[in-house]
Amino acid sequence: MSGVQVETLANGIRVVTDVMESVETASVGVWFGSGARHEPPEINGVAHLLEHMAFKGTHRRSAQDIAREIEDVGGHINAYTSREQTAYYAKVLKGDTPLAFDILSDILQNSTFDPDELTRERAVVLQEIGQARDTPDDIIFDHFQNTAFPDQALGRPVLGEPEIVEAMARETIMDHMGRVYGGSRMVISAVGNIDPDAIVRIAEDMFGGFSPDSDATSQPGAYVGGDYRESRDLEQAHLVLGFPTFSYHDEDFYAAAVFASLFGGGMSSRLFQEIREQRGLAYSIYAFSSYYMDCGLFSIYAGTGEAELAELTPALCAEIRRLPDTLEELEVKRARTQLKSATLMALESSSTRCEQIAQQLLIFGRHVPLEEQVRRIDAVDVDAVRRVAARIFAGRPTLTTIGPVDNLIGYDDLCAELAP
Repeated sequence: MSGVQVETLANGIRVVTDVMESVETASVGVWFGSGARHEPPEINGVAHLLEHMAFKGTHRRSAQDIAREIEDVGGHINAYTSREQTAYYAKVLKGDTPLAFDILSDILQNSTFDPDELTRERAVVLQEIGQARDTPDDIIFDHFQNTAFPDQALGRPVLGEPEIVEAMARETIMDHMGRVYGGSRMVISAVGNIDPDAIVRIAEDMFGGFSPDSDATSQPGAYVGGDYRESRDLEQAHLVLGFPTFSYHDEDFYAAAVFASLFGGGMSSRLFQEIREQRGLAYSIYAFSSYYMDCGLFSIYAGTGEAELAELTPALCAEIRRLPDTLEELEVKRARTQLKSATLMALESSSTRCEQIAQQLLIFGRHVPLEEQVRRIDAVDVDAVRRVAARIFAGRPTLTTIGPVDNLIGYDDLCAELAP
């Protein structure tokens, strides 16, 4: 049997499966609808530290056992924390699917949070934070997020602040896990050469003991925007210019995706062609949208030299201003094709499909069929892209820069440049 199937267990866990008979592997995972956004400010970073600690030993397995058991069968296991989700996933040969689920179930229900392991892992996470802060084209996005959403959960870093992580107690991590890891906000996903009925039985057997309750609450996102600039002795200036946009659930979600591709999504995009190819103002230049359950951000990143910085931002503003009057059907068609192509290519990977269908259930509450996605992409025309651009660029800008910033345009001048 093939096709996406969804079953809901008695404790609210949704189990979603998708058969790929042509492969010899299975990608499986557990997704939670909770992340850094669902942390109180005084324990910022707890979701990420919890994700690390889940692999550091259970009542049945040591941290070394977890790594060895999955690698003994040639598989791999990993996890990630984002602002609205936390995921634990594995990929194995098809016959080892029960083992992968057994390990995932074990680390999510029987972790010991050994104090010695916690001491070591806190040090690892602090190094991770330090590495991010030493990488300007990485940390700039944390500053951008904080400037867009100051004093809010959406603006705080996923990795957490060092002084908070360093003081994080074992009980704090365990309490957070018990509070947010509930069946009502949990999806088990399996894609590949699998038996869907067997997956449901495994899920019932191994995850049926999860409480259905989850207190993963968060404050609504309230965009503010503004200006952040940090002078550093670097060869390049790293810049992010952004605007408030909308959530996954907005009627213009697909039009916004087409617009982001058209404006800065590839080598044929407007920003790449004008800013890099025609004017040589940046080595790296791209645009993208970040979506959340109730809001979103449209962002333009550029890495440029100190001498080019003064010209770069006005050039970006000029591209924004001229878009409505110069938009052509051919470039909208190209962007639609690129988006459809990326969507279809992703279906060739069991890992990507596993993540995609899990996220669809968490975000939309249902599987979104490929035919529906393609139909909605195809419905995006010039008027839709023009409408989306007008909605996005009407917002107050957020400008963040790290590096040699003396030549950077002032914030008030930036707002004047963006005025129609």
